[in-house]
Amino acid sequence: MEHFLGRDWEIMPAGGMTGKAFFARHAGKELFLKRNSSPFLAMLSAEGIVPKLVWTKRLENGDVISAQHWMNGRELGPEEMELDRVARLMGKIHSSRPLLNMLKRLGKQPVLPEATLDDIRSQINLVSAHPIVAEALRFLETELPSVPDCQFVVCHTDVNHHNWLLSDQDELFLIDWDGAMIADPAMDIGTLLFGYVQPENWTSWLAQYGLSLTPDFFHRMKWYAAAQMLSSIEWNREKTRFHDMNRGLASLNQLLEVEYNLFGNGENKQDAFKK
Repeated sequence: MEHFLGRDWEIMPAGGMTGKAFFARHAGKELFLKRNSSPFLAMLSAEGIVPKLVWTKRLENGDVISAQHWMNGRELGPEEMELDRVARLMGKIHSSRPLLNMLKRLGKQPVLPEATLDDIRSQINLVSAHPIVAEALRFLETELPSVPDCQFVVCHTDVNHHNWLLSDQDELFLIDWDGAMIADPAMDIGTLLFGYVQPENWTSWLAQYGLSLTPDFFHRMKWYAAAQMLSSIEWNREKTRFHDMNRGLASLNQLLEVEYNLFGNGENKQDAFKK
């Protein structure tokens, strides 16, 4: 890659798990380079979801290198995930027909809840003996028939706060789209709300997104959030990241206890999840 750009460019690994991302710097120019990124990146750039794509070029060995403007900025903090602008960008992504059509042209098929559960079953290994994991699996299996497969959008699938970039120019981006799929928007929203947003703020957050929370959508969010937590717990176990695994188990246990009408009971019961 150094030869491709020229000997004067300084190239450094950008971190991440794949080893495919790099920073490049020369004469005041800064680029973010990625090897073999999806053609989907160009559409994300055009929609303003990721920093602007500068060029893509194919190397002699067949690799395709994409270059984006390097944006000085920072990732969002966990508490900033409650911001209205996060909800609005998530809504823009999920309502984008160009993004959805591009993924379809790339051969992506909608991921049905049955396939999600099958994937979880194939991932869970030794940790399945844990009582919280066993309870979560029973929840997914029992509730599967009531999770519809009628709404499909482009989902990022990893909307943790590390993937939200706020530039020094106050532009917000959602980066790292390697896991993008066509799926229920509850997959992204459930992870985000259960993971970061206080329940009493869900209604206002979702209003910025463009949605009213109903019992049906709450159920879908809980189902997909539990599925993603299970996947994360198993991944951390495989990587021997036991502290993160145990934190995930605690969060999963809390999620399983959350009910739609968790605020209030008896005569003064108020449904906090209705507008």
